[in-house]
Amino acid sequence: MSMNIYVTHRIHEAGLKIVQAHCGAYDMNPDERRLSQEELIEHVRGRDGVLCILNNRIDVVVLDAAGPQCKVFANYGSGVGNIDVAAATQRGVAITHTPLEAVPGYNEATADHAWALLFSVARRIAEADRFMRSGQWTGWGPMQFLGADVTGRTLGVVGAGQIGTLVAMRSRGFDMNVLYFDKVPNPTLEKHLGARRVELNELLAESDFVTIHVKLLPETTHLINAESFQRMKDTAILVNAARGPIVDEKALLEALQKGEIAGAGMDVYENEPRFEPGLGKLDNVVMTPHLGVATHGARSRMAELAARDLVAVLKGERPEHCVNPEVIKKQ
Repeated sequence: MSMNIYVTHRIHEAGLKIVQAHCGAYDMNPDERRLSQEELIEHVRGRDGVLCILNNRIDVVVLDAAGPQCKVFANYGSGVGNIDVAAATQRGVAITHTPLEAVPGYNEATADHAWALLFSVARRIAEADRFMRSGQWTGWGPMQFLGADVTGRTLGVVGAGQIGTLVAMRSRGFDMNVLYFDKVPNPTLEKHLGARRVELNELLAESDFVTIHVKLLPETTHLINAESFQRMKDTAILVNAARGPIVDEKALLEALQKGEIAGAGMDVYENEPRFEPGLGKLDNVVMTPHLGVATHGARSRMAELAARDLVAVLKGERPEHCVNPEVIKKQ
């Protein structure tokens, strides 16, 4: 099968091999950067299928540029918030994605990264690393880079779904007290950790570490805000490896500057790829560029899933994760 395929961003080789094996040669954006909307429109023209990523905006203009022969946009990412699904459906274009539950290791990788951020802030790893690389270290001293104790402290988990549960369960090795905030009880955490389900305000006031794992919904936007930081301990550390807009970033910066909390570990931002400028000047903030699932295992499986669904649609087969399956019947 020879098809005219475009891949909007370099992805793991495991997925590209599937595309090549079933569709022949393909074109791909070779750069580690997001295409501008103008570039995206130009590159999708005349394609039979497009494998895109979550920060590509697939709107009416892009869909029309692809043309009537285009059968599928396979989204490498969980969800399709970047795609005008209704417009795609009207044009007979299938939209697929890579949902979390379909990618083995996805949740585990995110949970691991939340802990990496927690420890990096608590033990001042990034700050100490910069100090060492600058050549400033002149020898050991008893007061150098004193950090926060983790073992035996209280971990507050905001959102005890799959990822929140994995994060909490990892606290067993540190003999931590666990509080969680969720709409429904979590028997697993209560049975194995003796965790207590509490209201958010109580969690914020009692926790030494607050880690966020709720979904981004209208009601969770700015769930953590200026009032939240005022309730937290001035020794507390916030970790956000969920979605950026859950935290009011301006309020976070102000809270850190005022010393209302001790530090923050962030993997997601309110207006990605931008972040509140003042955060980058603070030593008690560790920031990573949306790396929650950045492991070889998780990213290769995501690439394979996106590629398999793209190929399935082009072969006239039903893809595993299509958000508008009614289109398949009409193709």
